Amino acid sequence: MYDCLIVGGGPAGLSGALMLGRCRRSVLVCSTGEPRNARSAGLHGYLTRDGIDPTGFLGLARDEVQRYPSVEFLQAEVVDARRTSTGFAITCAGGLQFTTRKLLLATGVVDEIPDIDGLMELYGKSVHHCPYCDGWEWRDQPLAVYGRGEAGSALALALTVWSDDVVLCTGGTSGLSEKEEEGLANAGIEVREEPVERLEGQDGLLERVVFSEGEALKRKALFFCSGQHQRSPLAEKLGARFNEKGAVDTGTCEATNVPGLYVAGDASKQAQFVIVAAAEGSEAGMAINTALLKDDLAQKRNSTPKRSKRGGPYAKSG
Repeated sequence: MYDCLIVGGGPAGLSGALMLGRCRRSVLVCSTGEPRNARSAGLHGYLTRDGIDPTGFLGLARDEVQRYPSVEFLQAEVVDARRTSTGFAITCAGGLQFTTRKLLLATGVVDEIPDIDGLMELYGKSVHHCPYCDGWEWRDQPLAVYGRGEAGSALALALTVWSDDVVLCTGGTSGLSEKEEEGLANAGIEVREEPVERLEGQDGLLERVVFSEGEALKRKALFFCSGQHQRSPLAEKLGARFNEKGAVDTGTCEATNVPGLYVAGDASKQAQFVIVAAAEGSEAGMAINTALLKDDLAQKRNSTPKRSKRGGPYAKSG
């Protein structure tokens, strides 16, 4: 039985493993090797690592964690988890099974990518979903936003921090309220409701947005907001509570309402940055070690025979 099994080998999972490895805890990290930012040209907003290749970042992180002998790695998808009297029973694809005292889910989310012809060829280079991650690289350039309603309006307005030339493409009926339309107009943001037929560009760089009718729109980059979902169903299977935005509802140090279950990273928070995920993983690792220590000390107390206050071969009589 492991002290902790970690599902997910991204920044949150590896940070948790590092903290627990330093606490001499036995840890198994299970990962499929499919990070959310795999297509990104660079990781940003991380002190000392701003602009690093995401794959290179994970390689450096894993090398550091592997220095701790109590941490093991397994490339496998965890397909099932259930609670037991001593912790959790885990099943991987292919039938491998493990038991663990504590469980940390760091599986993240999956972005729902718009079904637009030509988008995937540009995704990660000039098509993005996070302005904080990639907005700086497109400062003062003509930008497009693909989205509808409140989310589309919010993203378009957010991008005015980096560019004063932003066009919101809704791909059909905008779903905007009168107040949102007014806010966009006041910010100088044009709204195009024609269906988007395709994106055109070369070598990963966007050149224009082509609509089913009307004039094509010349743009240098496009940001989209079309939703996301949990990468793994494990938290739901185990009975974890979710908030109204579909993220796992975590409390102090990434603990959930399920005893022994922790969730860190993009799966649990609105601020979905690599540096935040890493911090949450470290926090969860500390909390897990504290919980394990509490359990260990309680077990020692219960297994140690109580000494009698009186009696024994040297007790005085009378």
